Amino acid sequence: MHDEAKMTGDLPTARTDTHCTIFETDIGQCGLAWSPVGLTRVQLPEVNAVATEVRLLRHGVMLWESALPTHIAEYVELLRRYASGEREEFAGVTLDLSSLTPFDARVYDALRAVPWGITTTYGALADRIHAPGSARAVGTAMSTNPWPIIVPCHRVLPASHQIGGFSAHGGSETKYALLELEGVHLRQPSLWD
Repeated sequence: MHDEAKMTGDLPTARTDTHCTIFETDIGQCGLAWSPVGLTRVQLPEVNAVATEVRLLRHGVMLWESALPTHIAEYVELLRRYASGEREEFAGVTLDLSSLTPFDARVYDALRAVPWGITTTYGALADRIHAPGSARAVGTAMSTNPWPIIVPCHRVLPASHQIGGFSAHGGSETKYALLELEGVHLRQPSLWD
């Protein structure tokens, strides 16, 4: 079976009010999905452009085929600038929060206040939302974050301040790369550095 056919099999029926676009950045092909309410997803690069598109389409969205709505074109440009190493803030990006639990909404709202180049921990984020002892639940929210970069889950570290996991393609290497783009260097120098 052809690889693209395998990758696109069993896609859900797309909602007619939710769309997506794929676009090139300095870190690879990214994608955005949106509803009339706001962004529903940010897709970081997968192994290739087809995989990135398929990942978005698995969320029941339709590929946008014409000129992007103005606000979506602005969001694409923000992400392109971020991916090229420019300091960008995403506070003005409207998110569609309709699929979130109240806990996840609080976590993501608090995380959006963590600025470029600054990290926090799962425990500190739990304390920030007045839910001490819920670091594991915060970690679960990070692993299901639909808006990486805009809701900067790459800035959240374990209490050890090591890199921890990351659910995007490339795992910890992607997390390292995003943090290094922001000037945060967590890698330990090797004997050869």
